[in-house]
Amino acid sequence: MTSFNALLVEKQEDKSFTRGITERSLNDLPDGTLLIKVEYSSLNYKDALSATGNPGVSRNFPHTPGIDAAGTVVSCDDGRFKESDEVIITGYDLGMNTPGGFGEYIRIPSEWAVPKPDGLTLRESMVIGTAGFTAGLSVQGLVEHGITPDKGDILVTGATGGVGSVAVALLAKAGFSVVACTGKKEHESFLKNLGASKVITRDELLESKERPMLKEQYAGAVDTVGGEYLAQAIKSTQYGGLVTCCGLTASADLNVSVFPFILRGVSLLGIDSVQCPMPPRLRLWDKLASEWKLECLNDLTEEVSLDDVSQKIDAILKGELSGRTLVKL
Repeated sequence: MTSFNALLVEKQEDKSFTRGITERSLNDLPDGTLLIKVEYSSLNYKDALSATGNPGVSRNFPHTPGIDAAGTVVSCDDGRFKESDEVIITGYDLGMNTPGGFGEYIRIPSEWAVPKPDGLTLRESMVIGTAGFTAGLSVQGLVEHGITPDKGDILVTGATGGVGSVAVALLAKAGFSVVACTGKKEHESFLKNLGASKVITRDELLESKERPMLKEQYAGAVDTVGGEYLAQAIKSTQYGGLVTCCGLTASADLNVSVFPFILRGVSLLGIDSVQCPMPPRLRLWDKLASEWKLECLNDLTEEVSLDDVSQKIDAILKGELSGRTLVKL
């Protein structure tokens, strides 16, 4: 039986959690119709929560995190894929309570897998990963709402993070003027290289946060952090604009009046990439591989090995990472 390496998180008797690279067997994997040899994964904030025992993400231990995986099919019991097909898996239960992409093999239901589009390599698909897919859903939401580049600036909060950095790049590629908000002003050149036309600090965004309405500054916004940053984005969006929200690292609470919604017709769109149905999932991956394909993927990526993942988990929890962290298995 094939053995392989995986990052294993274990719960100790004192309810603490430890993690390390461990040799596993295919027999350790759950039942599923699709066996995949993982070539690449990526590090997301949710992976760090899973790796530290957050019960809102993972409850079953020992456990291998990794909500993203891209690799080649070893076997498929239901005929949906054939051996050596290249596939992408993001979302569903991968890396939450199903062993994820921080292991060299995964076994999942075949319905979770997307055939890799011809316009992307496996590596590029994991630079995008869940974070980039979420950013794509956000940008798509703005476009489908009728927000066009001529209507004004688009605000992106948490702009140096995984979702934020890809959102900046995608919006710039689509012709939008992007205002990137970050707590890491030292990364201004990084954000401008991705296409941001202006970089503001968190403090600048939070000015006059006690007011129920602010000056109309943005045609729309992509919020990745939640809390008072999301509230400020809503209050400063112009008439008929749209704000997308997908994160809660700042807070899960939203303290905002109804005024922006009923006086300016501002819309708030929640973004969920986990249970996104397969037809729109396939369409967006095709778009990310073609008209929305980013030439700057390498510029926003740090590649690490499986041995380095534990250190990067600590770093992402401290807010020390920017862009995307690619994991080569």
